[in-house]
Amino acid sequence: MNRLALVLLTALAPIAWGTTYLVTTELLPPGHPLFAGLLRSLPAGLLAVIIGRRHPRGSWWGKSFALGALNIGAFFPLLFLAAERLPGGVAAAVAGAQPLIVLVLGALVLQERIRPITATAAVVGAGGVALVVLGPAAELDLWGVLAALGGVTATGVGMILTKRWGRPSGVGPVAYAGWQLSAGGLLLLPVTLLVEGVPSEVDLGAGLGYLWLGTVGGIVAYTLWFRGVQQLPVIAPGLLALLSPIVATTLGVLVAGERFSVVQATGLLLTLGALVVGQIFARPSPARLADPEEPTSSAALAAPR
Repeated sequence: MNRLALVLLTALAPIAWGTTYLVTTELLPPGHPLFAGLLRSLPAGLLAVIIGRRHPRGSWWGKSFALGALNIGAFFPLLFLAAERLPGGVAAAVAGAQPLIVLVLGALVLQERIRPITATAAVVGAGGVALVVLGPAAELDLWGVLAALGGVTATGVGMILTKRWGRPSGVGPVAYAGWQLSAGGLLLLPVTLLVEGVPSEVDLGAGLGYLWLGTVGGIVAYTLWFRGVQQLPVIAPGLLALLSPIVATTLGVLVAGERFSVVQATGLLLTLGALVVGQIFARPSPARLADPEEPTSSAALAAPR
C-alpha cells in the first residue's frame, strides 16, 4: 500500500471520531459517559478478537491492558464526559493539543527527530483549534476542558507506546485492535456498574447511536488507526487527529445549530492547512510488526491463539 492510501485510510478514524460528539449529545441518554464507553469498546473488541482469531501471548497480555487502559479505558469516559459538558466543536477542538504532546513524546521516547516544519505544523494546528475554542459562541466548562485534555493526553501516550511496541508477528490489525478494545472495556465494566449503572431507558435512537459508535467508531476506526500509527511517522497520525475537531465543528453547525464565527472559520482553515503541510513533510518510517518474544515458525503463526 502506498503512503497516500495509508494516510487516507488512517484519516477515516478521526473523521469517524468527530461524529462522536453529535451522536452523544443528540442520541445517547445523558449522564452515562462510562456506559457509552463500555458499549463502544467491549462488544466491538470481543467481536474483533473472534474475527482475528488471535489472543495475546506472554508480555502482550500486560501490554494489551496498558494500551487498552490508555486508548480506551481512560479515553472513552473522558471523551463522553467532555462531549456532555461542552459544545461539540469545542470538545473536539481541544484535541488540537495532541500533535504537540505526540511530537514531544516521540522525540523523548522514540528518538524521532523534531523537524522544524512539522513542529510548526503542530503549533499552527494547535493555534487553529484554539481559535475555534475561543470563538464567541464557545461555552467553556472547566471540567469539560480538563476531561478533553486528559483524554487526548492518554491517547497521545498510547500512540507512542503503540509505535514503540509494534504488533506481534502473525497478528493482524483487526485482532490487535480487538485486544485493546476488549481490555479497555473490561477495565471499564466494574467502574461503570459501580458508578453509573445502566440507563433506565435506551430508545431506538440511543441504540442506533451505540451501534454506530461500536462499529464505525470502534472496531473499524481503531483497526485503521493502529495500522496507520505503526506504519507512519508518529507525527503524521498525530496531525490527522485534527480532523476530529473539523468534523465535529462542521456537524455542530450543520446539524446541532451551533453558531459559527469568522474567527472560528479562520481557525479551521489554519488547522486544515497545518494538517496537509505536516503530512507532506513527515518522513515515513518502517512499521514494527515483529515482536522478539513471538514465535517465528510457520506452525506457531498459523495456530489460532
